[in-house]
Amino acid sequence: MVLAPGQPLRALERANEVRLARAQLKRAVAAGIRQVADIVLECPWEAESMTVSELLMSQSRWGRARCRRLLVSIDMAEGKRLEALTERQRHCLAAVLRARPDHSRARSRTAGERASAPARPLSNGRRGRRTGAGTDAAGARSTA
Repeated sequence: MVLAPGQPLRALERANEVRLARAQLKRAVAAGIRQVADIVLECPWEAESMTVSELLMSQSRWGRARCRRLLVSIDMAEGKRLEALTERQRHCLAAVLRARPDHSRARSRTAGERASAPARPLSNGRRGRRTGAGTDAAGARSTA
């Protein structure tokens, strides 16, 4: 195979262009500026060769486990590329994403709010922190 002069350089430029555009898209998703459901439906050029799991995990608080759970629930492979999705799969994924509560926008409690919150009941019916086996409520080793 004979390469035309400058062909590898053009391919490298194109790869860098795609890489930078993807990084910008992922930042917009993580910041909540762009919604994954919209990207799945629109499938912009920079996202065409991305895998579904790569796009899902670019969301705030979305790791591999949450991504796998969602994809298993709709019987879709993690490595499926956006450009390979059928219209039905696109609409199914977008509908599931829009139906899920947006955990990334949920306000987390501050340390002060956590400290002032009442203790949750333990499995033994008491309230307070759990203690390990062989310790009393204060955390000291029991001798009995």
